[in-house]
Amino acid sequence: MFLAIDTASDTCSVALIDGDTIVAERHEIVGRGHAEKLVPMIAELPDSGRADAILVDCGPGSFTGLRVGLATARALGLGWSVDVYGYSALALMAAMAFSDGGAADRLAVTILGGHGEMFVQRFSKEPFAEIAPLASLQPEAAIAAIEEPLLVGNAAQELVALAGTGEAMSLFPRAADVRLLPEAFRALPPKPIYGRAPDARPSQ
Repeated sequence: MFLAIDTASDTCSVALIDGDTIVAERHEIVGRGHAEKLVPMIAELPDSGRADAILVDCGPGSFTGLRVGLATARALGLGWSVDVYGYSALALMAAMAFSDGGAADRLAVTILGGHGEMFVQRFSKEPFAEIAPLASLQPEAAIAAIEEPLLVGNAAQELVALAGTGEAMSLFPRAADVRLLPEAFRALPPKPIYGRAPDARPSQ
């Protein structure tokens, strides 16, 4: 049994999962306010969400949301004396899209980033794998880098409109769908995946 926590996007999402079975979940589009929503949502789960392990979304995504999810996961892991593992938001959305029987064999996940850039990563379905590493790109560069006809995520519609071709699927990460990820993709260190270099630079 494991507890999944996802606060990397506009959603606040938690789920208690036993193998491939969703025991219970809470999933809301909140925009902001993850810090106020997360712990009460976990408390609503059976046995207040207590599990043998914890999985948490490490990003990329909302800086504040990521910190809230990671801090909560680490605190619960310490309190319950259980292991905490991470997963990528983009890998999760790729797995969610691939779970549709009619999905293409390859796709690109793209979400809004900072400074007008977009986080982009490409995936294959069989076997589930990264085709290219995560990149933070301006829209024109993202269009040039993507070869797949299906784009997934909250920047997909914008990129398809700019490119004038392709199919867009708008998705938000859902904690309960962590069960769709291969084990290797849900065993990352519980550390933030920011996807780009920090804006601040050390003084010379």
